[in-house]
Amino acid sequence: MRPRTGEIVSGDLLLAVGGPDGSEARPCPDGWLPEPRRVHDRPQGRPELGPSPAVGPLAMGSAPSELPLLDREADIAHLVRRLAEGRSIRLVGQAGSGRSTLLAAVAEAAADIAPDGVVRLSGYHRTAADLLQGLFAATHQAPDYRPDPQNLKSLLAQVGAVVVIDDLDISDDELDDLLTTAPECAFVVTVPPGSGQLPLGIRMEEHPVAGLSRTACLSLTGRLAGRQLDESERAWAVDLWFESEGLPLRFVQAAALLRQRDLAVDTLVAAYEDRSHVFGLVQEIPDPEDPALLEGELRRTVPLPTVAESAAPAVRLAEGLSEPAQAVLRLALAFGGECPTAPHLPALIDVGLGESALRELVDAGLAVSVGGHHRLTTGVPELLAPRFDPGTVAYGAAEHFSWWVGHGSVTVEQIAAEAEVLIGALVADREADRPYAVLRLAMAAAPALALSMRWGAWERVLQLGLEAARAVGATPEEAWFHHELGVLAFCCRADSRALAELESAVALRAAFGDPRSGAAGRRMLDLLLSETRQLTAGSDGAPAGGRRPVIRAAIARVPRRFRGLRHGDARRTAMAASAAVLALGVLGTAVGLTVSGSDPAAGPKPSSGTSVDDAPLPDDTSSGDGASLSPSTTDAPSESASASPSADADPSGSSGASRRPTSAKPSTSAPGGGPTKSSPSPTGSKSPSTSPSASASSSPPTASPSASDSSSATP
Repeated sequence: MRPRTGEIVSGDLLLAVGGPDGSEARPCPDGWLPEPRRVHDRPQGRPELGPSPAVGPLAMGSAPSELPLLDREADIAHLVRRLAEGRSIRLVGQAGSGRSTLLAAVAEAAADIAPDGVVRLSGYHRTAADLLQGLFAATHQAPDYRPDPQNLKSLLAQVGAVVVIDDLDISDDELDDLLTTAPECAFVVTVPPGSGQLPLGIRMEEHPVAGLSRTACLSLTGRLAGRQLDESERAWAVDLWFESEGLPLRFVQAAALLRQRDLAVDTLVAAYEDRSHVFGLVQEIPDPEDPALLEGELRRTVPLPTVAESAAPAVRLAEGLSEPAQAVLRLALAFGGECPTAPHLPALIDVGLGESALRELVDAGLAVSVGGHHRLTTGVPELLAPRFDPGTVAYGAAEHFSWWVGHGSVTVEQIAAEAEVLIGALVADREADRPYAVLRLAMAAAPALALSMRWGAWERVLQLGLEAARAVGATPEEAWFHHELGVLAFCCRADSRALAELESAVALRAAFGDPRSGAAGRRMLDLLLSETRQLTAGSDGAPAGGRRPVIRAAIARVPRRFRGLRHGDARRTAMAASAAVLALGVLGTAVGLTVSGSDPAAGPKPSSGTSVDDAPLPDDTSSGDGASLSPSTTDAPSESASASPSADADPSGSSGASRRPTSAKPSTSAPGGGPTKSSPSPTGSKSPSTSPSASASSSPPTASPSASDSSSATP
C-alpha cells in the first residue's frame, strides 16, 4: 500500500503529508506563502463559482432540480427578494418537504443578484471550517492553501456572493462564525428536520417549507407515474394528501407504487394473451374490441396500497426493486446509508449496471443525490434494516477502497467526494469486528483526506483508526495515529491537544523500542514549545482574545541566574520566577524586573542599563511598590549592559521571518549630551528611581523621600 504524499500550506505552516514518520508541519519558508487571487469571471452557463455538487466520479441519478417543481413560485420570489436585500435564510421543514428542490430553484433564480454570483456547497457532514475553506476555494485562486482563521476572515471580507448550502448541520457557534467570517455574503441553507430554533443575535431568518396543495400533489403523482390517474387512484391520492400534509416525497414514492402496480397489470395482460393465443382455451372467449377495457378489468383485480402501506412505503418499494437495485440497497444499509458511486459497484457487489440501479433507487424515493455520491432517504435505513439484512455484503470493501485510494489515477478530489462512503466502510468493519481492515483503510485514506482539505473527515478517520489500533495492540500504528492527530491539532491552533497527542506518540514509539521513528514528533514538539500561539474561544478551554505562551516554553525562558539557587534563597527564587513568568507572559517585554521607573511626563532620564538576566531580586522587606524596591547588598555589583533584552527572553515565541522584534527601551542621554551610566548607591546597590521634578532639572538627581527612606532602611 503506497500512502499519499504531498505538501499543502496551512496558515504560516508548510504541512508535509505522508512522510516516513507521519505528517510534519514546519514554518513556511519566505516566499512560499501563496498569494490568493480573486476569481471574478464566472463560467458561461454555470451560475456557481465553485465545484459542481458532484465532483470526481459523477453520482448518476436524479438531482433535485430534475424533479418537477410545482406550487413554489411564491416561495422562490420571496426568497430571492430577501437575498437581494442581503438577508440570510434558513429553510426548515419536515423530512420530504422538498427543501433541497426549493434550494436548487432559488440558486438558479438568484444567479445575477450578487456581484460574485452563486457558490453551491454541500453541508452534509461538513464542519464550519470545511465550509469556509470551500467558500475560499470557490472564490480565490490558491491551490493547496488553507488560510488560518485571521487571514481567512480578511480574504472573505470583500466576497459578495449568494452561498447555497444543502444539509447544513453545525452548532450555533459554528453558524455564527460562518456568518461573521463572510459578512458580505447572503446565505441560504437547509437544515435537517428537528433542528432547534435560531439563537438570538444570529443574522439569519427562518423560512418554513410547507407541503404542496392538493392539485399540485395530484399533478406530481400523475407526471411521475407517466399517465393520467383514474378515479380510484385519484381518491387514493387525495386520502394520502390528507394524511401526509402534502409532503412531495410521499407522492414521489406513491408514484413509484403506481408504477409497480402497472407492472403487475402488464404481467396479467401478458399472461391472459399467452393463455388465449399460445396454449389455447377449452372454451373460446372473444377478445374485447378495445384492449384498454381488458386492461381496466385486470387493473381492478390488483388492489391499491392501503393507507398504512402508503404511510411507510419503503418496505413495499424495496421488495419491488430489481435484483441489482436490491444488492445496492443492501450495500448502502451495510455502510450506514451511504451508497458508493457506480464505478465501485462491479468490484464490491458484482453489479455491472450500477447507474441503472442507483437511478432505480432514486426514482423510488429511497435514495437522494448528495455531494458526490448517494445516500438513503431519511428514515429508510431504520425501516429496511430489519427486513434486508446486509449480511457479508460489505466484506472486502475496505481492501478495495484501500487499493483505490492509493491508486495513482485517482485524484484527491475524487477521494474527498467519497469521504462519507469511506467512513461508512470503516464503521461497517468496526461493527463487524474486523479491526485489521479498519486499520489498513484508515492509514490509506487519512493522508488523502488531509491533502484534499477535508479535515473534518480526516479527523474522523484518524479517530476510527486509533480505536482499531488499540483494539489489536498495534503500538506503532497507535503512535502514528496519535502523531497525525497532534499535527492536525497543531495546524488548527489547538496547542494543548497537540501537545498531549504528540507526547503520546513520542512516548509510545520510545516504549516500542524504535526511538528513531519519533524524530518528526520531537521536531513538532520543539516547534510547538518554541512558539506562542493565540488560543481562541472554545479551543481547549482557553480564553479568547489573548496570546499566552505554552507553560513549558515560559518556564524554559526563565533567566539562568534564577535557577539552581541554594536552599536559603528559596523564597527569593520563587518570587523571582513568578515575576519573570508574569513579565514574559503578560507584559510581553523583558524589562519588568528593572529597578529604575519610567514616567513619560518626566522626559528623558538616565537608563538603568540593566538587562533581564542581571535584574536584582526583590527584598523581603519591600512594601510591594516598584519604586521602593531595594536590592540586597549581597548581590553582584552593577554592570553596564545593553538595554535591549536578549532573544531568549522574547515572549512571542515565534521563529524565523515571523518573529516580531522585541520593543526595547532606548538608552537616554544625560544633560551634557553623552549617555549616562548608573552608578552604585552608597550602600552598594543601584540608584533608586528619581522623582519627575528632579529628572527635569539640570541639578544632580535627588532621590524621592520614599526612596530615601527605603534605601536607609536597607542594611
